[in-house]
Amino acid sequence: MILTGPAIADAVACGDIVIDPFDPACLSPNAYDWHLGNELRIAAGPLDAARPSRFIERRIPPTGVVLQPGRLYLGTTAEHTASTRYAQLLNGDHGTGSLGVFVHVSAPLGHQGHAIRWTLEIRAAQPVRVYPGMCFGKLVFLNVCGELASYQQRGAKYAATVGAGTSRLFEEFS
Repeated sequence: MILTGPAIADAVACGDIVIDPFDPACLSPNAYDWHLGNELRIAAGPLDAARPSRFIERRIPPTGVVLQPGRLYLGTTAEHTASTRYAQLLNGDHGTGSLGVFVHVSAPLGHQGHAIRWTLEIRAAQPVRVYPGMCFGKLVFLNVCGELASYQQRGAKYAATVGAGTSRLFEEFS
């Protein structure tokens, strides 16, 4: 079951959901608008699942940055989100999609207990300028059914990620 905008606001007010920073104007009927943070990691060379990948770190200036097709960009959400009660789904929206920006296609689920800034997997269909703090998508909150099992407490692979997290698949090859 998806929480409505008013239910999200109530859950934030009682502490069941953390959205920092929180702006009530970002609530929609069934979601919360999330925003692009101000950091990017840009893939620097070939990617290899068996080895750590190299990335160039770049701060997005207020004047924006032009994303180029054929490049992988890892970004972060401006918001830190958390909930020990609800699962989260991070999605792009029509505004970014109609610009040819594909956001977070492969890992939209924030498990119950997930408590970090989201790492975004960003691709552009053609050159497009994006800006820090721009609305980049919608965050949906879901009721979970069954015994609660916190993602953070399970010691999950990406639980302690800070900034735009890169792949850790290479750890399976070690």
